[in-house]
Amino acid sequence: MKFLFILLAFSTLLTGCCPADAEFGFLSATDAYELIASGTDVVIVDVRSEMEFLAGHIADSVLLPVDEIADRAEDILLDKDAVILVICQFGNRSQVASQMLANLGFLHIYDMGGIMSWPGEIVQ
Repeated sequence: MKFLFILLAFSTLLTGCCPADAEFGFLSATDAYELIASGTDVVIVDVRSEMEFLAGHIADSVLLPVDEIADRAEDILLDKDAVILVICQFGNRSQVASQMLANLGFLHIYDMGGIMSWPGEIVQ
């Protein structure tokens, strides 16, 4: 519970009060894993290619390749106030994707880096 409070406080500091102020933060894969395990509602967005995703991904994650965010994010991610965890292979695309989502007005975005550091199960 303490972790959730810290995350929400951090989120409030990052995002301000309106979509124009939306930004993103970084959340380690371990902290993201603990957040998910706590039962907090999150949307995990995998921004890798479909081929990379099919090779192994986090259960219940949503595939939204970084080069499709501008065209498809608002159709796939319906709640701009949802907590969104963004992951890629090594951390570069997730950072770019997180900024793109912030620019589209999503409020609670956390770049959790690359799937290579994910401490949980990977499914195919």
